[in-house]
Amino acid sequence: MTRILVTRHGQSTWNASGRWQGQANPPLSDLGRRQAAMAAERLGTVDLIVSSDLDRALHTATIISEALGVGPVVVEPGLRERDAGEWSGLSRHEIEQAWPGYLDAHRRPPGFEGDEPFLARIHEALAAIEVEYRGAELLVVSHGGVVYALEREQDIPHEHLPNLGARWLTHHGDRVVLGERILLVDDDHVTTVPVQI
Repeated sequence: MTRILVTRHGQSTWNASGRWQGQANPPLSDLGRRQAAMAAERLGTVDLIVSSDLDRALHTATIISEALGVGPVVVEPGLRERDAGEWSGLSRHEIEQAWPGYLDAHRRPPGFEGDEPFLARIHEALAAIEVEYRGAELLVVSHGGVVYALEREQDIPHEHLPNLGARWLTHHGDRVVLGERILLVDDDHVTTVPVQI
């Protein structure tokens, strides 16, 4: 059994401008770097930090790793964000202009990564982490889409996950059990009570 806190990265420059990212690689914004530093103050101790290979997640993980003195960060490409296909880099308004009604109808363009392959690679990555680091308490820095996919699979209603929002999960080897959601920075980007993991 392995306990994992799956965390969304800090704000990226495309988060700040309202652009869909998918597997594009925009950097963290200044705010995103500050969020990562504040999250580290709140986290306490972890045994290991694992990250998606996309810059916004890896930079967040590296800031936290350096602040906590836990490293090096283990990179797991299977935890990268869902491929947004043709929507990568577009704003909601641009998507609505080019694909009228798609967003409201929950339709996606042909290049968009489907739920089944997306969940398959997430579970493959989590299973590999669980086998390699069984019994550890881990911080995984990943993406909102990863958390949403795991929640949807367990019929948890959709709720927006802010940057540095996280969801606990316990990996039992043969199954994943989701725990509570937490925020590692509050709405004013100020840390509050320490979270021990």
